[in-house]
Amino acid sequence: MPLQPRPITLSLRQTCLYYACRSRLSPLASVQPRHQHFSGSACRFETAKAADAAVPLRKQLKEEAKQRKKSAKSAKSLGNNAADPLLDKWELTVGIEVHAELNTAHKLFSTAQTSLNAEANEHVARFDAALPGAQPAFQKATLIPALRAALAMDCDIQSRSSWDRKHYFYQDQPNGYQITQYYEPFARSGSLTLTLEDGIDPNDISEPGATGLTIGIKQIQMEQDTAKTALQPPSTYLLDFNRVSHPLIEIITLPQIHSPATAAATVRKIQSLLKSVDSCVAGMETGGLRADVNVSVRKRGSTDDNNEYSGVKGLGTRTEIKNLSSFKAVEDAVTAERDRQIKVLEGGGVIEGETRGWTIGSTETIRLRSKEGEVDYRYMPDPDLPPVLVSSELVNHLRKTLPELPDSTISRTLNDFGLSMKDAKTLFSFDDGERLEYCAETIDLVSKKISAQGLNDDQNQAKVGKLVANWVLHEIGGLLTSDGREWSDLTITTEELASLLANLMSKKITARVGKQILQQLYDEDPDDRISVDARIDEGNLRLRPISREEYIELAQSIMDENPDMVSAVRDKGQKGKTMWFVGQMVRRAEEGTVEAEKAKEIIEELLFP
Repeated sequence: MPLQPRPITLSLRQTCLYYACRSRLSPLASVQPRHQHFSGSACRFETAKAADAAVPLRKQLKEEAKQRKKSAKSAKSLGNNAADPLLDKWELTVGIEVHAELNTAHKLFSTAQTSLNAEANEHVARFDAALPGAQPAFQKATLIPALRAALAMDCDIQSRSSWDRKHYFYQDQPNGYQITQYYEPFARSGSLTLTLEDGIDPNDISEPGATGLTIGIKQIQMEQDTAKTALQPPSTYLLDFNRVSHPLIEIITLPQIHSPATAAATVRKIQSLLKSVDSCVAGMETGGLRADVNVSVRKRGSTDDNNEYSGVKGLGTRTEIKNLSSFKAVEDAVTAERDRQIKVLEGGGVIEGETRGWTIGSTETIRLRSKEGEVDYRYMPDPDLPPVLVSSELVNHLRKTLPELPDSTISRTLNDFGLSMKDAKTLFSFDDGERLEYCAETIDLVSKKISAQGLNDDQNQAKVGKLVANWVLHEIGGLLTSDGREWSDLTITTEELASLLANLMSKKITARVGKQILQQLYDEDPDDRISVDARIDEGNLRLRPISREEYIELAQSIMDENPDMVSAVRDKGQKGKTMWFVGQMVRRAEEGTVEAEKAKEIIEELLFP
């Protein structure tokens, strides 16, 4: 009787031991083949340290798309016209496959380190390069972030999963097959909840009174990544095997998406969830997450066709668009392919099951090849890898220690800090949530400072969250944008910002002075800066309020000098120009004497007696 590989069992105790020992153990040395040449009559493939002339294929495509993008702006697809009768006649159905690089120290089947920015072919083990006799060795720790991702999407974790070989021949896969989990994935039957705030199409919400919808997750499976390809003109491709066998998860949704906007929102939500549980550290912007979309159309209400996928009957023939690298690319590619299929069917044609491509800035998908099926890939169980067994104790531990998910964070932010939904989502989406954390800490400090001054009434507390969010998003955000700096470059501490805003709320300084101080804090070396209070005192910047009569006198003089502006507000109803008068009052008065809020009140009294 042939020997069977022993199952790989992952338990809670082993995981804890792994985390306790990881910092003490050095990675095992891996063989690092630096050069491998593939020669052919048509072109030459090399894997080598990247030459200076090498151009990443992803970057080259973006550069080539710039000119096409200009012309694409003037082209209008069917999706830009909500009243188009064809969209009432035909129903779009989309299923998505998201491939995400896991946040792990080692590769999936070797002890080689994972790397994002290392030199080409610096971290390549024997198995990664498919050297004769090399066999895969599953690294148990790579399963942990995959399990966290599955739990974040409410999946059922399977106690047993296994490995399969997916055969195809291409230069970026040296083994001639990819190891995946086609038949027995580690997670099944999950779901995503999306709301209007996530960016879904309102027309996709079918239930009356509902504010969102649920997209089913068919399964999540682990698999190995392929090599990275870089074009060296005119006909040479350089291969970086650092990425070979980097652990991936493939997240497969059910075909329950019916608009391009909701397709993009689904991928965006998946990326947000993966980052929140530390499963995936790189997003679409850096190539750490890629999406394939399966697109089909059918006449609305049609159930006659025999096509069925994951229990959904009556679907049209689907095409697959691969390797979409941005949320906009997902939305634009789905729109273009939907429009193409509708045009073909309206003309009496037939949709072919095929794989199609999408180029950034284009308006049409292009045919790549006929669609491969299960037979084409010749799936078979991998004889070198035993099944993976996951204990219920480990799953329960990971579920209990799962970090807070984005929806819960945003909900808590709304309740605790009084932010608007827009501000909360914007803060959460920036810098992996670091800006939201900075905002929350500042809000807490400002609340304590104004409370110590006896200003802790409900009205003031309600203003704190909005004030801090506005300054973090717009004032600090504007400073960073103005000189192209990143959030990580910011040296203004939460204590400094809280001190500034507490002085502003207690009317000790004006907003104009506050912005001047913020600029100074932003520009100066943090080691040489004095405190906000000392800065206010030394600069004689404290508010020295003028009397009501002086406010009126100043406002009246500005109105007398600008009768046309007065007429625009009074006679033409251009009330927005009221703030022009406020700005003039602040500028003309002595520094630190006019409050914008008080000036607005006086101006409105005089303009609308």
